[in-house]
Amino acid sequence: MTTGKATIHRMATGVPGLDEVLGGGLPEFSFNLIAGPPGCGKTTLAHQIMFSLATPERPALYFTVLGEPPLKMLRYQQQFDFFDLGKLNSSIRFVNLADDVASGNLEAVLARIVAEVEARGPGLVFVDSFRSVMMASHGEQGSFVNLQHFVQNLGVLMTSWQATTFLIGEYFTAVDPNPVFTVADGLIWLRQSTERNSMVRKMEITKMRGQPTLPGLHTFRISAAGLQVFAPPPQARIDLANPAIASNGATASSAAPPRRLSMGNATLDTMLGGGLPRGYSLLVAGPSGSGKSILAATFLAEGVRQGETGVIAAFEQRSATSRGQVIAELLRSGNISMVDAQSSDVSVDEIAMLLIGEIRRLKASRVVIDSLSGFELALAPTFRADFRESLSRMVWALAATGVTVLMTSELEDRYSELSFSPYGTAFLTDAIIVQRYIELDSRLQRAMAVVKVRSSAHSDELRLFHIDADGLRIGARLSDTEGLLSGHARGMARRDGIGAGARDG
Repeated sequence: MTTGKATIHRMATGVPGLDEVLGGGLPEFSFNLIAGPPGCGKTTLAHQIMFSLATPERPALYFTVLGEPPLKMLRYQQQFDFFDLGKLNSSIRFVNLADDVASGNLEAVLARIVAEVEARGPGLVFVDSFRSVMMASHGEQGSFVNLQHFVQNLGVLMTSWQATTFLIGEYFTAVDPNPVFTVADGLIWLRQSTERNSMVRKMEITKMRGQPTLPGLHTFRISAAGLQVFAPPPQARIDLANPAIASNGATASSAAPPRRLSMGNATLDTMLGGGLPRGYSLLVAGPSGSGKSILAATFLAEGVRQGETGVIAAFEQRSATSRGQVIAELLRSGNISMVDAQSSDVSVDEIAMLLIGEIRRLKASRVVIDSLSGFELALAPTFRADFRESLSRMVWALAATGVTVLMTSELEDRYSELSFSPYGTAFLTDAIIVQRYIELDSRLQRAMAVVKVRSSAHSDELRLFHIDADGLRIGARLSDTEGLLSGHARGMARRDGIGAGARDG
């Protein structure tokens, strides 16, 4: 006799990003532990899940084991957007177990829980704080055995009543022997750390029976809306050893040649070999004032002229108008949007989610990140150590959505070396444009070159350019200019190898 595979229904938690981390939602009738140090958001997470899932058909019982009445807890939880006063005493009921727990008799505590569950028939049960139950039992002889028996009985009873259960407790590590860690189907660990002026909160799913979860630590933020978890975008969950895999699963070599996009400057399009291939990532590197942001604005404006929309990620303390008239007008028109991430405690995954959210909302095809230097400074200090790895994950996630990405990178122009980025990110990009200052006829002038366009021929010319009221104007090649490049500057240019005609396959 053969039987079919048991089907586990997964419930949407109502917490943005958490379902993806859990591997598709919360298993119904599971027995879960929400653990972490004080103040990390355990109770807020439990309430957010409860208010999202509780209905008259699936009511919730919330057992409090605190020395303070539930009314005090609710006074603070009412500040969150997810709080629904209409669900109290209808879909949601609070029960105070403080007196039962104070007796130290676990059998009495279990009997009270059983009585309430049998009377109410809840589909969701919460016990907050479960650690208080454990502490109250320590005075009993053989407390560990009693606690193990209590936890096992509670888990079996809740499953038999078809209730999804959450135990909330202040735990700092899962190393110490604890029966709740063994019995629980799911372990959701929250943690927080403070470094300088930033508070960083992270979540880890250390256990979830019956389904694959996303491994590792995932940052989350608590706002007026509640918790939001910043899981890596699905497009970023790829083998980092195979960055050439396209969003449709085909490799770059097997895919058809991509359509070329205009940069908004005919001369630059020619230098790139006919424009920038759609879906590529472009790094524009140069010293301060060399015109990187102007080139980025031109790139977005050309997209709008072609009927496309765009998104710009801004990481510097500048207003929209200070970014130039072009960007200001595009923002007013609604053809581009700005992701303004100037907080001191953001993560790369959070920025990636914000960008992808705007890309989907506008159906955008062009994205600008201006600049990588500001991006790094916007991150919480704890995220800067692995900035390169996190940035690579974000770039590939954006590329997998099909957008074309332009990033700017601030460089110190030393005249004696060719460097594209202080972060070693040149390998991430499909194309590189470098801007430099040179000494010509006793004047400091600007020059640019296309250093790399992956799988494409491109110009090896070093061209002068200037900036005027109409934007960036690319002029003649250095060899065609009138007057002589000073011997000192010419020697520098040769040592830099700018005119060497690099073609990256």
